Amino acid sequence: MASETAVYTHGHHESVLRSHRRRTAANSAAYLLGALKPHMRILDVGCGPGTITADLAELVPRGEVVGLEREAGVLEQARAEAERRGLANVSFTTGDAHALAYPDASFCVAHAHQVLQHVGDPVGALREMRRVTEPGGIVAARDSDYAGFVWYPRIPALDDWLDLYHRVARANGGEPDAGRRLHVWAREAGFADITSSSSTWCYATPEERRWWGGLWADRTVQSSYARLAVEGGHATEDDLHRIADAWREWAASEDGWFSVLHGEILCRVT
Repeated sequence: MASETAVYTHGHHESVLRSHRRRTAANSAAYLLGALKPHMRILDVGCGPGTITADLAELVPRGEVVGLEREAGVLEQARAEAERRGLANVSFTTGDAHALAYPDASFCVAHAHQVLQHVGDPVGALREMRRVTEPGGIVAARDSDYAGFVWYPRIPALDDWLDLYHRVARANGGEPDAGRRLHVWAREAGFADITSSSSTWCYATPEERRWWGGLWADRTVQSSYARLAVEGGHATEDDLHRIADAWREWAASEDGWFSVLHGEILCRVT
């Protein structure tokens, strides 16, 4: 069985987790929610700080949710989130999406949000999610598609940011334009019953711009992404600071608007 081969581009710097903690089932997994039943057992692959995981647990009160994450450190935040909400039907563990440590047909649903763009073998990860999901169950995935990001006003250094991000992510073994490929990967993983959709996040209010532009400005100079960009020869420190300043310029613009495109798949296991 293949194991993880890609490097997680973003890492778990505070600026990254600031973004992850804002994710909810409503704003990040709406395409899945109508298929959930109160008794279901769900595997949440790549759960991060656990906000989506906890939401899913609330939606299956007679079921169970397992949050899986490669890095152990972030699971402290996930467990604290579940404890804060008083959830008894959720647990968290470490593991590799390419080699899930569960028997066949262990779950009703296997879910992954913003995961397949970062793994070394997304088709293999989907095969594993399919293996551990029972017949009739659902494998669900949602990933952003960086080439589909749209913003205003056009600030040249943000075009440089997008080009740099593509180069760094692909050098790390990932695919930043994963959203448009999910349905293809699902077919290659053996699924025949696939429902494809798309949705967006949009940042346009002053508060939203401050949050989105601020976290990307910080991420550009402080996170693992920044270190990998410099160590990989993709950018200099000056390049990164110029891009971070562009993010702050965008966030300060009263005309600022940013849309993040996502691809989504719901795959029925047969």
